[in-house]
Amino acid sequence: MKFGKHFKRQKVPEWVEAYMDYNGLKRILRGIVFFKQSKQPATPLRTFQRRSSLYRSFSGLTVPSGIPPSERDIEDQVIAVNSSQGEGSMQCYKTDFLEQSKEGGDIEAMFFRKLDEELNKVNTFYKDKVEELMNEASSLDRQMDALVALRIKVENPDANGSSLKTYSTNTAATELSPSDDLNGDGSSGMCRQEVNGCRHDPLEVLEHVKIHNPLESPISTLKGVFRYSEDVELRFKKEELRKVEERLRLVFIEFYQKLRLLKLFSFMNLSAFSKILKKYEKITSRRAARSYMEIVDNSYLGSSDEVSSLLERVEVTFVEHFSDSNRREGMKSLRPKLKKERHKVTFFSGFFSGCSAALVVAVVLRIETKKLMDREEGARYLENIFPIYSFFGFIILHMLTYAANVFFWRRYRINYPFIFGFKQGTELGYREVFLVSTGLAVLALGSFLVNLYLDLGSKTRNFRTFTELVPLSLVSAVLIIIFCPFNIIYSSSRFFFIRCIFHCICAPLYKVTLPDFFLADHLTSQVQALKSLELYICYYRLAEYSQRRNRCHSHGVYNVFYFIVASIPYWMRFLQCLRRLCEEGDAVHGFNGLKYLPTIVAVLVRTACELKKGHAWLVLAFISSAIATIMNTYWDIVVDWGLLRRHSRNFYLRDKLLISHKSVYFAAMVLNVVLRLAWMQLVLEFNLCSLHKMAVTTIVSCLEILRRGIWSFFRLENEHLNNVGKYRAFKSVPRPFSFYDEGNDDSNSDKDD
Repeated sequence: MKFGKHFKRQKVPEWVEAYMDYNGLKRILRGIVFFKQSKQPATPLRTFQRRSSLYRSFSGLTVPSGIPPSERDIEDQVIAVNSSQGEGSMQCYKTDFLEQSKEGGDIEAMFFRKLDEELNKVNTFYKDKVEELMNEASSLDRQMDALVALRIKVENPDANGSSLKTYSTNTAATELSPSDDLNGDGSSGMCRQEVNGCRHDPLEVLEHVKIHNPLESPISTLKGVFRYSEDVELRFKKEELRKVEERLRLVFIEFYQKLRLLKLFSFMNLSAFSKILKKYEKITSRRAARSYMEIVDNSYLGSSDEVSSLLERVEVTFVEHFSDSNRREGMKSLRPKLKKERHKVTFFSGFFSGCSAALVVAVVLRIETKKLMDREEGARYLENIFPIYSFFGFIILHMLTYAANVFFWRRYRINYPFIFGFKQGTELGYREVFLVSTGLAVLALGSFLVNLYLDLGSKTRNFRTFTELVPLSLVSAVLIIIFCPFNIIYSSSRFFFIRCIFHCICAPLYKVTLPDFFLADHLTSQVQALKSLELYICYYRLAEYSQRRNRCHSHGVYNVFYFIVASIPYWMRFLQCLRRLCEEGDAVHGFNGLKYLPTIVAVLVRTACELKKGHAWLVLAFISSAIATIMNTYWDIVVDWGLLRRHSRNFYLRDKLLISHKSVYFAAMVLNVVLRLAWMQLVLEFNLCSLHKMAVTTIVSCLEILRRGIWSFFRLENEHLNNVGKYRAFKSVPRPFSFYDEGNDDSNSDKDD
């Protein structure tokens, strides 16, 4: 693999702009090549001579004999690199190209100017990130001091300062901050107080510590509301210690990942400078790589070793305190293995796809051979049984759109695992999502075909009551798979999905994260599926299966829940917006919440129109749906996608685009408007003679799911670009302890991290 492709693959997506512009420098070098070719027409013999000379120059074979090495360097020197003090004690580098007066020298001088800009940019970014991590390491030292003291206090309530001093001396090597060992005695932070003459009890740190409560559960949220405080006093219990250790363990794992990414950033940029200078020497036959690389190696990027030292200290600390001194287990947690692509996933995806296609053909042939749509009894039968299985159809279609989104997110390097907060190595690729989708399709279509065969077969009519249990068995099987507690069938993703669903249901009692409101937004496109789920309950709870007719709408309770189910997803999003407004204080979340209120009204009026009929309800449904459609369409395109910017360098788009073809964005905006208007068919009920009403409802619901799939790609693209603009490449993990001691209050930093 060429270095350019490898360099692109190894970039942290959120830091792309901070890396050296390798392709930009290559374009300048191509300009040098074109200039030389235009000035010196190539012949076969001359081309061979030039290639030979370039090779000899690069390999050092053309150095004139009889000249000492020092004089050779002076004679071959073509650049002079000067350094000056910049802002924040950062060295700035400026290269003078000594042969600019020669023909073509302007292009080479431009190359070195660009090279200096990239070096200064990379150095500045790297130093800023190192300083952030050093400050975080210092804060983690205080967290560890509190943890050690808490452990001793819990295990030995009568412990005194000498106990902690002995413990700290034995674990002094685990201190993170390099400045902690300035005394030269190997003492840790708490022991230094006594060395310096301060005779305070080291356990005194616990008197200035509280347990930070980030309001991550309904109970903690309610406590925070009624007590007007997010922190709780230490109780020195083992359960409390266990929770603190779990949270601090996650903090260390995330901190270690930050260090690894920053070290990779340094290594890849150093390699890029070396590679581009070698290309320059090969093209120009000038010797400049060694002198410039000496500057690069002596710069902060090449000479700083803080990250490597921190990596070693974090490993020692983590293994000692969170892995019972088992280095193998500790490194498994710090460096999880990357998920490997397996051939069996591809095989079974293709197998299930073929089975699904065959089952679709079999279902269609069964319906056509029995001519169900031509008979009133058959049409009524399909009206009863089709919504039962269409629930799975909506879910499968949604999963297929998600698989397509994952494919394109990876293609355009959108860091969806970080944005969604997936645990490293557990996120599903598009192949895995497609496998689950096709597997569910086989189960649903197979059950549907069995249902048709048992219901419509002359020899199986005595088992009609039994056949109604087939869809119930299907739902039970799917629920068993989803809630299976064993580590099979992508358990991590299943539990992540269950947790997000539970957070949506309990809104606003849980802190709202992107996966939560992203899933709630998708549920708003699955209203028809939720209505089918309600039909399941009515179909079996009220024993309607024995009468072979769907009379659920004759029950008042069913009609009441028919209204409630249709508005539940929008209500959840409204509550989530209120929670974010209260926590973040951003008015955008308030406007977003107000957007869902007319949508809820429109859904309720439309449902009333569907049940009660009448011109008055039709007019109200049309007006409310039109208002909701206009507001939601504007919000989709302008806020969620970040498009239609008047002063953007891309005409009515945004400044940064991941897709090179701008027409894709305009097509997506038009398609979004068209598909938003499609649901108006459910209100106006245009007379489509060729289609049954049930088929029209199903098609419109499928179009809404496809619209949501398109929305998902551009919504996450916009979120990714926002992270890139702020260089956010790490998730925020709240720390367990908050400090409120006088003179050095870093509790706020602990909370915000």
